[in-house]
Amino acid sequence: MLARKPVTTPSAALPFIDLKTQRKRMGAAVDAAILRVLDHGQFILGPEVRALEAELSRFCGAKEVVSCANGTDALGLVLMAREVGPGDAVLCPSFTFAATAEVVVWLGATPVYVDVDPTTFNLDAKSLEQGIATAKQHGLKPVGLIAVDLFGQPADYDTLEPICAAHGLWLLSDAAQSFGASYRGRKVGTIGLATATSFFPSKPLACYGDGGAIFTDDAELAKVLRSLRVHGEGVDKYDNVRIGINGRLDSIQAAVLLEKLKIFPDEIERRDRIVARYNEALADVATVPVVPEGSTSVWAQYTIKVDAEKRDKLVASLKEEGIPTAVYYPKPLHRQTAYKQYPSAGNGLPVSDLVAGQVISLPMHPYLEPDDQDRIVEAVRRNLQS
Repeated sequence: MLARKPVTTPSAALPFIDLKTQRKRMGAAVDAAILRVLDHGQFILGPEVRALEAELSRFCGAKEVVSCANGTDALGLVLMAREVGPGDAVLCPSFTFAATAEVVVWLGATPVYVDVDPTTFNLDAKSLEQGIATAKQHGLKPVGLIAVDLFGQPADYDTLEPICAAHGLWLLSDAAQSFGASYRGRKVGTIGLATATSFFPSKPLACYGDGGAIFTDDAELAKVLRSLRVHGEGVDKYDNVRIGINGRLDSIQAAVLLEKLKIFPDEIERRDRIVARYNEALADVATVPVVPEGSTSVWAQYTIKVDAEKRDKLVASLKEEGIPTAVYYPKPLHRQTAYKQYPSAGNGLPVSDLVAGQVISLPMHPYLEPDDQDRIVEAVRRNLQS
């Protein structure tokens, strides 16, 4: 008789981002906050929205905070306020989500793609200089830069800001993934002309739907932004003094964010501890993330690099073991069907092409338990060493 093989039970699937555990921690407070909105009935731009803007200002130090419907609108509203239009060029990385360039195209302007640093995945200053030259060669007027703080850590603004100043460009920080981080003593939200962020449910600071905000120290800019988010209103919404959008944040989402903001610093500390543990365990089998001295990250994603020929196998193997992964981003914008016709800096974007084939993000959230993280680490190590 053949020996019977032992029966093994597949491990339960892990969440990529665990919102349920956060919900258990603060569900009662969030429920009460939502109930207050239901009771007073001011569902759009209610008192919670104004309170949230004030608390966000206190948190990061920006003088003006303008909430809005989502992170894409946050970017677009700034460009609208700057009257970006046809003939203008806005520099931005290619290795990012489509929204960064999308808002430029909305307004008839031209995105010009810039390459990134292979270690931080953020904008490369030398490529930015090449991108400005490329824009001029195409007969475009470079007017601004959208610098993306990818995966949670700020771009190298000390190298980017002098270039912007020398060429007369405004600087917009795309902090959809980095709100809560800091750069050499400056908190995200206080860098450049303005900062745009997202409160999408997967972000480090997130609501239960769509939401966004713009941070600036420019009071006049903030005044225009507040007009633009409500159809270009003047003295009221029936006095339209400019072409705007419907970009308001609703009161329920603001109520949720007010409660989550209270625990946000603690969650950032938890993320730091989890990343330190990941890095220590994986540094000898993969290229782990590094934050430059003087900066912090909020770790919107924990992203490693592996050999391109190993990545697909790793993704498939981890999936079989109930460990989810994600690839941000498998195709840079200059390779995307809708965006590939726009100019790229210099003779191409080799780093963006390279890292798009190497990156893989592992489960990352403040409530990742050591046993679950050990399970992830063991599986990654076993697959990469096989």
